Amino acid sequence: MSHDLSALTVRKLTVDLAGGFARHWHSGDAYRTMYYNALSMSFPVGEQSFIDSVRDTMDRLPADVRYDTLRADIAQFIGQEATHRHLHGQYNAQLAKQGLVNHWENWATARIQWARRRKLSPMYMLAVTAAYEHCTAVFGDGALRYDRWLAKAEPKMRLMWRWHAAEETEHKAVAFDLYRALGGSERQRVLTYLYVLFMFALESHAQTINNLWHDGTLFKPRTWWGFATMFFGRDGVVWRSTGPMLKYLLPSFHPNRHGDPALAERWLAAHHDKWRAVR
Repeated sequence: MSHDLSALTVRKLTVDLAGGFARHWHSGDAYRTMYYNALSMSFPVGEQSFIDSVRDTMDRLPADVRYDTLRADIAQFIGQEATHRHLHGQYNAQLAKQGLVNHWENWATARIQWARRRKLSPMYMLAVTAAYEHCTAVFGDGALRYDRWLAKAEPKMRLMWRWHAAEETEHKAVAFDLYRALGGSERQRVLTYLYVLFMFALESHAQTINNLWHDGTLFKPRTWWGFATMFFGRDGVVWRSTGPMLKYLLPSFHPNRHGDPALAERWLAAHHDKWRAVR
């Protein structure tokens, strides 16, 4: 399958996180830093699961030229996710050196193994991927749209997170389109999304609190001021993300009807010297 059929590009970012970064790299704010660190902790296992879910189902697509573009998009999606997985592996190795403990990857691994033991349908795992991809696309859109989300972060960390955000918004529809093309049910799509939202909220905050505990900043008032301003301040995550998150529940929902692809296009063009195309 020719990759030329896909509008997606697999890129390699010039940032190398193996050299480390500041303990409170996000504007000196413990809560913001530890929340983003928690997200990173989930990515290597999560993104491998996303890759596996599309690989396990893509062969079910009919042998029809109508699906050639989707097949090409899946190949590029896998490439992008594999690159994210590698870079966040470097990121997480630095977090371990800083004394943080990654529980989220263990929670995610246990769920994936449980699903395999129970022999849950590959379509269920694909529905999980489509749900998480919407969550990451909403956060990605916000990271590119609202400058204050990352404006005061350490430059290389801001670059890494906005590159990741741009690619998440680029490929946000791939798993969803595959799920729809294979006849996935609306009931499963919606119920799976509600489950994913609950688990994401629970585990992201549980890991953040654990990070703050190991960081020694859990009980500092300034930490919780960071929480309040991040989620409820100007351009707070709650105000800017709740509506887009809930749109997934609509029967008419499609990822490409939400968000602004021009945000990613402009960011990638403005930072073209920071990445190179792999394919």
